[in-house]
Amino acid sequence: MRKQYDFSKAKPNPYVGKLKKQITIRLETSTIDYFKELAKELGIPYQNLINMYLRDCALAAKRPALKWS
Repeated sequence: MRKQYDFSKAKPNPYVGKLKKQITIRLETSTIDYFKELAKELGIPYQNLINMYLRDCALAAKRPALKWS
């Protein structure tokens, strides 16, 4: 490792606006298990899979079909 680095030509991170935000969300165990199994089959982390699915829903403006008894 160098003792000193030159950052005079450094540029701001162009992806800073696209960074993910950590949140807390409560999901049913069966839902998590489903995504973990699917993620294992696909070879990707389950949290990335959940994020991809939710992003797809948001882009398609999907709305849940709620039925209240």
